[in-house]
Amino acid sequence: MSDLIDSPAEGENAPEFSVSEISGALKRTIEGAFGRVRVRGEVGRVMLARSGHLYFDVKDDRSVIAAVSWKGQVSRLSIMPEEGMEVIVTGKLTTFGSQSKYQINVDDVAVAGEGALMAMLEKRKKQLASEGLFAPERKQRLPYLPDVIGVVTSPTGAVIRDILHRLRDRFPRKVLIWPVAVQGEQCAPQVAKAIEGFNTMTAGGAMPRPDLIIVARGGGSIEDLWGFNEEIVARAAAASEIPLISAVGHETDTTLIDFVSDQRAPTPTAAAEMAVPVRLDLLGWTEEQGGRLTRALSDGLTRRDQRLRDLSRALPKSDALLQTPRQRLDAASDALPRALQAGVQRRQVHLSQVSGSLRGSTLRRMIEGKREALGRRTDRLRPEALQRENTRRRDKLNDLVRRMKDAGDRRISTQKDRLASLERMRETLGYHATLDRGYAVVRGDGQVVTDKKSAKAASEIEIEFADGRFKPGGKPVQKKAASPKAPPSQGSLF
Repeated sequence: MSDLIDSPAEGENAPEFSVSEISGALKRTIEGAFGRVRVRGEVGRVMLARSGHLYFDVKDDRSVIAAVSWKGQVSRLSIMPEEGMEVIVTGKLTTFGSQSKYQINVDDVAVAGEGALMAMLEKRKKQLASEGLFAPERKQRLPYLPDVIGVVTSPTGAVIRDILHRLRDRFPRKVLIWPVAVQGEQCAPQVAKAIEGFNTMTAGGAMPRPDLIIVARGGGSIEDLWGFNEEIVARAAAASEIPLISAVGHETDTTLIDFVSDQRAPTPTAAAEMAVPVRLDLLGWTEEQGGRLTRALSDGLTRRDQRLRDLSRALPKSDALLQTPRQRLDAASDALPRALQAGVQRRQVHLSQVSGSLRGSTLRRMIEGKREALGRRTDRLRPEALQRENTRRRDKLNDLVRRMKDAGDRRISTQKDRLASLERMRETLGYHATLDRGYAVVRGDGQVVTDKKSAKAASEIEIEFADGRFKPGGKPVQKKAASPKAPPSQGSLF
């Protein structure tokens, strides 16, 4: 900028610069003098523009610095700045010539101090609790013996070895490991993606869907465990349809995922113990239950055998039970031949009676009767008989048509007389007939006037007589001649 601010030679006017030249010189000076800086302060106003750029202020008790993160930088920020948060921002000082101000282009945001982290955690906890994500009724029951267990953790740490070792000792199960970063900027998005990935698996597919998910990590500072306090991880755990155990840190460590998970384990090893029962204990319990079942069956069979023996001693002998039925059988056997003979004789007598009624004379009389009835039906089907029947029905139909026409004519005449009577009554009751008797209708401003007060209040008076209307001070309005009425027509019944 020295070439711009050199004093002019003696006797010459001061140099002139354009606004853009001064703005560019200031921009180069500030960017060249400072470069990348780290600034600690409190976050003020925060605004995320539609373009994706993030604008916020960093301030202390005396000064304010405008900060901006471009769209590509926002997605890489480890922490999104919130108003009132104490942070350390890292970026490059630059200027914004359109508004004559300087600003810092931020590409990294870190929380300043553990107290600020705890305040941020408490704020997020209250927000998620208000949405009901911590409610006990949302918790799912863990499966008693899952076939497949999904583990979200680092594949190289001691945590996964402890979990696999504990599962192998208690009850070996299939384990799917989703490798993730357990601290740093990539921790939160990778853990959330892993939980969602396990939930999108199809049951019975090539890769089996887990029946239980364990999210595990070893102990560390609050900064190391901060990825499990991110809102994206908490919401992914709350939305999981698969029961989830959180095992992050040691027993004294508490993260946001512990509140939304279905079960919290103090350590990763404890999570493995919650996931499956002890196989040897189950075998021992099964053997004990089998022994109890065998003893119960044996005791039951023994008691029923004794009961059966007691009942058998109280029953009578089989010969005594069969004596009476045998006697009845002998009596029926003696009576059967006589009953058969009597039955045959009764049927012979009945057969003789029936055969007598079927002799030749009787048959001839039946045939003659049927022939006469057939002849009478044949006579009714001759052409002369059919013609007489058609003539009779035609006369009956003509009589019905004549009666219907007479009834219709009478009904029309009655209705015409009634209509004429009603028309006479209408003319008699209408006010025009009253005008013919010397009366008049007074209207004020288009409305009928019925009293003196209304007549005084009207701005214009109009009087209607039988032969027309008249306005005082104006010309009479001739009444239109009524058009001659057309004579009523007879009409038609059909």
